[in-house]
Amino acid sequence: MNLKDFLKNVYFFSSLKENHYSLIEDIIEIRKVEKDEVIFSEGEKANGFYIVKEGKVKIYKISFEGKEHILHIFGKGEPFGEAPAFTGEKFPANASSIVKTELLFFDREKFIELLKKYPEISIGIIAVLSKRLHNFTTIIENLSLKEVPARLGGYLLYLNEKNKENGDFFFLDMPKKFLANFLGTSPETLSRIFFKMKEKNLIEMDGNKVKILDYDTLKDISEGVISLKEV
Repeated sequence: MNLKDFLKNVYFFSSLKENHYSLIEDIIEIRKVEKDEVIFSEGEKANGFYIVKEGKVKIYKISFEGKEHILHIFGKGEPFGEAPAFTGEKFPANASSIVKTELLFFDREKFIELLKKYPEISIGIIAVLSKRLHNFTTIIENLSLKEVPARLGGYLLYLNEKNKENGDFFFLDMPKKFLANFLGTSPETLSRIFFKMKEKNLIEMDGNKVKILDYDTLKDISEGVISLKEV
């Protein structure tokens, strides 16, 4: 897939006119990073934003105790770092690659200049930022108010919705140790909850391949209507 076709499949740019893609291509810088390489650090000036072309990137913060907490995982076609880049602020968290990754980098000044000339490009970006805000609000709610089975249930439902094109199954989008960190629990606890969900025929799993067998019950668990113990 050439770069123009790739950009057409990025939600950020999916509503643009044909002539806009070549304009965007002209300001892109391709960056390749190795596994576990830092892309930017918290407090660093945001001089641009990124889109994942291949690979995976984690956004995380480090606690006072030195513990890493993952805020989000971004995969192919997903932008990150755009909010502070647009406002000219500093990155509020750290970013590093989970696997060998290829990124598209958009210099802040060049991109803003492009938006001034073609303001219609900004419409898709506003939609992405609104969706991102909603997702982070949901994450904060899950981590602060819900039990771990509810957090996991909600995340599985999110992945199922996100990957409808796969049919009745989807793949976990991060290793289980990262998923445990993301959900604010330990790998051991996460494994036990996965086992109980399989035992109660809520899900079916084969490695990182997942199929939801009882959508309604899993939804009730994710919303706190019932607990996993009550199933």
